[in-house]
Amino acid sequence: MADEKPGFLKRLFGEAPPPPPAAPAPAAPPETPGPPETLPPTGPAPKASWLQRLASGLKRSSDQLTGGIASVFTKKRLDNAMLDELEDILIQADFGVDVASTVTEALRRDRFDRDITTDEVRTLLASEIETVLGPVAQPLAIDPAHKPFVILMVGVNGSGKTTTIGKLASLYRAQGKSVMLAAGDTFRAAAIEQLQVWGQRTGAPVVARAAGSDASGLAFDALTEAKAAGSDLLIIDTAGRLQNRDELMGELEKMIRVIRKVDPTAPHATLLTLDATTGQNALNQVDIFGKRAGVTGLVMTKLDGTARGGILVAIADRFKLPIHFIGVGEGVDDLQPFTARDFARAIVGLED
Repeated sequence: MADEKPGFLKRLFGEAPPPPPAAPAPAAPPETPGPPETLPPTGPAPKASWLQRLASGLKRSSDQLTGGIASVFTKKRLDNAMLDELEDILIQADFGVDVASTVTEALRRDRFDRDITTDEVRTLLASEIETVLGPVAQPLAIDPAHKPFVILMVGVNGSGKTTTIGKLASLYRAQGKSVMLAAGDTFRAAAIEQLQVWGQRTGAPVVARAAGSDASGLAFDALTEAKAAGSDLLIIDTAGRLQNRDELMGELEKMIRVIRKVDPTAPHATLLTLDATTGQNALNQVDIFGKRAGVTGLVMTKLDGTARGGILVAIADRFKLPIHFIGVGEGVDDLQPFTARDFARAIVGLED
């Protein structure tokens, strides 16, 4: 196809001139630097103190207790009906009849027919609880004259013995003590493995045998090894056993006899681990383990899993056994030496 001819106007005037260049845009004014951007803090959140963790762990117990008190003390003047209801609340919270009666009688004596607030009731209750717990809140004294100092851990199935041993090993290793562990729960392979994991975490050697081995023989070997190694502490795990199974309690008594063939003074502490969620059954456990195993002190675990933490007060009031440690969580630091005042105030929801 032939090329098209240019149009008439284009032929008449020629090419149109190019448009003038666009004016440059005005330069933007320089930015004024603002304040530096504040970034959110990085890293782990600050760890709660033990008192904060204790209050949090006892929250279920304190919420139920304080809620009950608030529902009863709706009138200003203290009367018999209010005292009767308070006594029922304390019994339902597992404080025990004797403690409940002591508290209500103290209120009757000091405040009957007088104005009283819920905060005053809680403060008086905390004081009475501290009075009961004060004499039994005792640290576990490690006598350096015994080397190793032998701790035998006993209790029913699921009370937290093995985990408690791991936490105690961590605690004493942090104090610079040499610790050896003995996996005496030979009935459960998982318990042996669990203690070995704790040994790796804490740097504590673990004496273990195959599942099904004789537990008494293992305890004998462990104490022999601990003496040879010069360990400061030997902590011996045992199989969980129901306190009403006579043959199982007999096996525990046998283990103690065998341990004494190596050291006639051992075990130097026999600690009963109690699960707070078992409630009133814990009283029976303390009674029978005390008679059969010679329990010298208590460790109460899982207080964060119950609304009836008052059972610790009932146990202290009835048996007068030292309470060395309490646990309110899964963390290593959630097992701490027991203090009466901190517990008493936390369980009634009072803050320092």
